Amino acid sequence: MENKDVLGELAAMVARHAAVDGMHDTAVKGLQCLRMSDPSAPIPAVYNPSLCVVVQGCKQVLLEDEVYHYRPTHYLAVSVDLPVLGQVVQASPAEPYLCVKIEIDPRALTDLLAQVGDAPAPSAVTPRGLFVGRMDDALLDAVMRLVRLLDTPTDVPVLAPMIVREIHYRLLRGEHGNAVAELAAAGSNMQRIAEAIRAMKSDLARQLRIGELAAMTHMSPSSFHHHFKAVTAMSPLQYQKRLRLTQARQILLSENADATSTAYRVGYESPSQFSREYARMFGAPPIRDVAKLRNIMAPANAEEPLAAARLAAAVEAVG
Repeated sequence: MENKDVLGELAAMVARHAAVDGMHDTAVKGLQCLRMSDPSAPIPAVYNPSLCVVVQGCKQVLLEDEVYHYRPTHYLAVSVDLPVLGQVVQASPAEPYLCVKIEIDPRALTDLLAQVGDAPAPSAVTPRGLFVGRMDDALLDAVMRLVRLLDTPTDVPVLAPMIVREIHYRLLRGEHGNAVAELAAAGSNMQRIAEAIRAMKSDLARQLRIGELAAMTHMSPSSFHHHFKAVTAMSPLQYQKRLRLTQARQILLSENADATSTAYRVGYESPSQFSREYARMFGAPPIRDVAKLRNIMAPANAEEPLAAARLAAAVEAVG
């Protein structure tokens, strides 16, 4: 079967399992289907380690001043949690943007790296924590078989883990195998930076101390700063600020919290500084931004299209 035919079948399945706009969990653990019926503005989000396969439409991701485009026949792979701007650039109600997102498990990659004797060596330089690759036939076939399992749920417990493992293997064998091996290799720079990122995420309110993170990763402070920026394209302080502000927005939207208490929860000592940095990132101060989002999410009447679902998809979608 030609790639075009496979992508057409895959798009039809994703559209069926994501009947309305938004990110949809499935019966396969770690597999989500995404649908967006309109182009979006650049939306701040934190992408977690995952493989995103576009089957219809087009999207771009902005990591600082770098732009990554991906469309059918391409995938986006993310190896560490990264604050980015995601933007759907090609979508319509007739031909929505459709994407499959599969979580990447570093432990599964480490097991495979130990098992495969001639696996790629880790990259000589610390790679970015995000890259775009071209889908080869083997990887596309494995993704197709995984999505097909959604139509036979009784097969999921037995077959899904095997296919997910195969997908990890195909990534390790693919054109970016060296970068994938960097994530899987014990003690690699990528793996040590990923450990530091997990520590930062676990307590966003804690004051960032580069010396502590460097010691945790067995690096000097200057080496830690260098490798952290190589992976994330930003300094540790910039990274923490983006994480804090993205988390703050989610709190404000989901908990109806006030801006001052939210600022303290995510580690700001000055509510006014929080408001300024929030407005710089999201285009408006916290209260005005959240009011605008809620207004869009509440259509004037039930006859209107699912504006709420579309906005929620734009805010939360990471595929």
